[in-house]
This record gives sequence, structure tokens and C-alpha cells, in this order.
Amino acid sequence: MTEQKPSRGLPGALVKLWRGGDYALTVTGRTEIGPHYLRLHFDSGRLLTERHVHPTMWVRGWFPDGNTAHQRGYTLVNPDAAARTVDIDFAIHDGIAARWATNAQPGDILDVTVLGSSFSLPTPDPVGYVIVGDTASLPAINTLLAAIGDAPARVFLEAAHDDDRHLPVARDAGIVWVDRKNDGESLVEAVRSAAFDAPDHFGWVASDNRTTRAIAKVLREDFAIPRKAIKAQAYWVA
Repeated sequence: MTEQKPSRGLPGALVKLWRGGDYALTVTGRTEIGPHYLRLHFDSGRLLTERHVHPTMWVRGWFPDGNTAHQRGYTLVNPDAAARTVDIDFAIHDGIAARWATNAQPGDILDVTVLGSSFSLPTPDPVGYVIVGDTASLPAINTLLAAIGDAPARVFLEAAHDDDRHLPVARDAGIVWVDRKNDGESLVEAVRSAAFDAPDHFGWVASDNRTTRAIAKVLREDFAIPRKAIKAQAYWVA
């Protein structure tokens, strides 16, 4: 008898209508990167052989909650098509995905859908980058930093916990950590106070919905980065 999977409800119906590609990832192990940060290792199945991986690429994971499955977006970390392996990092908090990750064991299956993730490095190369995010978007930021190599970059990262400052970042220089206060306002002010005339730069920001909108505005108005040279995406809802 086949085990019935939790219903994906209306979001699942819409994803199917939009022709998202479904894949199954199998947990093979775990690494606790920090007290509030967990990396799960997966057998990637067909995913990496059928899909081209780009910097900051994310998938929609379906996490069960009773009879319903809820989708959450997560970045692909360390994808290796030849070895058929991939990792996903989880910032641990009181949420459906984090609870699933905390309890995950080798052999567990995470169903994911590829739909909506698109990004390519700007051409021609910008003079530099202004990158803003938090621990939820840190995996994506690390893939972006790896992709741009030694290009100049100012990186602002929001820490929800003191130990977040010890999380691995793809480069050492140009990193500014900001404690999360007042629902992201401290991060917005830190970015604004560091503003410089940067019309030849590229801006990338991913945080909660309100903070992302506020920082995108700062990049446009205080840094003078053109709207078309800004990639802004909310990674979670405050």
C-alpha cells in the first residue's frame, strides 16, 4: 500500500499549473554549523542532472504539517552533479521547515519543486557589489560571492543570534554584521549610513519582506544604483 503524501493544497495546484519540476532529495547526513544553523546533506536524485544550477539558485521544499504540506524556499548549497549530492542550510527557529530539518534522519525524503528561481551575473561586470541579507539568505550570498570571485563587494549581514557572527562567509573582507533589532530597522540604518555614490554597482538584497523593500529603496535613493541593477527578493515574511 502506497503511503499518501500530505496535500499541497492551492499552492501545489498553482505550482503544477505553472509546470514546476518535481524532484525527491534523500537525506544522507547532517552537519551542525552552529547552535542555530543546520546543514542537511542529500542525494540529489535527478535534480542536478536535469537542471542547470545558477548562483543563488533555490528550490521550493514541501514540508509536512499533519495532512498538509507547506512550501518554503531554500538555496542549493555545494551542488555536485557528478557525485549527485547537494546540501541545504537551515536557520533554526520555530517554523515548519526548521522543525522538519531538526528531526530529519538519513533516508528521509524531501520533495522539492524547481520553479521561479532565476539569476545571472550582470554584464558587463559592475565596478562592485552591495549585498545585503541575513542568515536565511546567507547560503545564497555565499554562492553569489563565490561566483563573483575577487570583485569588490560590501556585504551587510543581519544576525539574529550572537553566534550567527561565526557562521562561514565566502570571503573575509568587507563583511558588516548587524544585530537584528526593531524588526530589521537596524539593518536598514546600517546600510543607509554606509551609502556612497554607486551608480556603477550592482545591488542584491534578500531579507524579510519589509526589510527587503526598505533596503532596495536605500540602494536606489542613497547609493544611486539603478533599479535595473538591483536584485531584491523577500526570503521570508516578517
